[in-house]
Amino acid sequence: MSKEARLGGKLRRLRRERKLSQATMAEQLGISASYLNLLEHNQRPVTVPVLLKLAQRFSIDVQSLTAEDDSRLVSELMEAFADPLFDAASPSLGQALLTLYRAYRSARGNGGPTHEPAAPSAEPGEVQAALPSEEVSDFIQQRRNHFKELESAAEALWREHDLDIDNLTRQLVDILAQRFAVEVIIRPAGQMDGTLREYNPVTRQLFLSELLPLSSRNFQLAHQIGTLGWRKQIDLLASPGKFTSQAAEKLALGALANYFAGAVLMPYERFLEAARRTRYDVEILQLRFRASFEQVCHRLTTLRRAGAEGVPFHLLRVDIAGNISKRFSASGIRIARFGGACPRWNVYDAFATPGLLRVQVSRMPDGAAFFCIARTVDHISRPTGRSALTQRIGRLAIGLGCPLSYAGELAYADGLVLDDPMIVTPIGVSCSVCERLDCVDRAMPSLHHKLEVDENRRGVSAYAPPR
Repeated sequence: MSKEARLGGKLRRLRRERKLSQATMAEQLGISASYLNLLEHNQRPVTVPVLLKLAQRFSIDVQSLTAEDDSRLVSELMEAFADPLFDAASPSLGQALLTLYRAYRSARGNGGPTHEPAAPSAEPGEVQAALPSEEVSDFIQQRRNHFKELESAAEALWREHDLDIDNLTRQLVDILAQRFAVEVIIRPAGQMDGTLREYNPVTRQLFLSELLPLSSRNFQLAHQIGTLGWRKQIDLLASPGKFTSQAAEKLALGALANYFAGAVLMPYERFLEAARRTRYDVEILQLRFRASFEQVCHRLTTLRRAGAEGVPFHLLRVDIAGNISKRFSASGIRIARFGGACPRWNVYDAFATPGLLRVQVSRMPDGAAFFCIARTVDHISRPTGRSALTQRIGRLAIGLGCPLSYAGELAYADGLVLDDPMIVTPIGVSCSVCERLDCVDRAMPSLHHKLEVDENRRGVSAYAPPR
């Protein structure tokens, strides 16, 4: 069976999310329950007519059932299995997994370290995800970081209030006051106790810190409008059953309200047209839409409307220690989820040149090539009165990239000979799953090669064999 036909797991997951029996779902699809059972167990390929029925009866994007996520899962499993816990020296991988699972179940049963009740599960062995943030990232990835319901809501807000980019701050404040009876108050930083936004639902007051720049202020105003005016749609998108904990669900609600805010600040059609006309020049788009570098980059990843799509971008946000706090990929690139990522990505080089934009043409071991830009962004600083010796800059780096085949649509590729092998940087996902042995930056052995150590010779790294 071809890889593209292995959709049984996704079909089964869809049925369980809708709380349907095999007989009920089979009837809605016009097939027999026994045939659906074969489909769910990958014993039969999912045909085009069945896919079309799925799209029609369950209002889903057929692309969400493609094999892209399967290959992503394989990549992430390989990365996870590179952990020493699953080292080949252990008795068996299966035994290690079983031991880990039993320890987890035992910890939960004996009041172990958990803060949320176990989620109801239809299958034995289904366990709560380790991190709520990872669940939300997966949820966004599964939706291709595009929520048409929220796009429609933002467009409705623009139509109903005749919004204007040049007067957006005042208009959003007026909407909160007139439509939701919310008073917006800008407070001195010293009165905010370290917070940047605080809403009091009793007094219906929204407090914003004076430290917020205009782009962030507008974003928080739009976020509050989305939370108050379109809470039903947001709740429906993050409805119970999609997440295993309340923490994950609340993070998802916040992420969806943020999505709405981005759609308000940068309305879809106008932003897409501007992106194409400026050839995705982030700096110009910042000025045109009064937005921050990160806001523009994030918005570029959401342009996935059928028939009106932008360049397929990936995005990641990292700190100087290499921790990835935001990730999304429409470009097909694999982004590390466990442990250290590949240090050759230009998003890490950006820390060496704060505030300057860096460009990179990169290639994965499988031959997939990408065009990427990266730049640092600084956290909003807060005066503390502390000595300069005890203060540091809260700095992150944003990486934005696309398949190399789209590079010609970006202004940042001008003047580069994109097919010149001399400008290509070989990269990987992480050292543990990278096949390259000639990398001077390798920090650990590769899962793909047996580690051979010669005490009398040294290669380009401690884990690369000498030639």
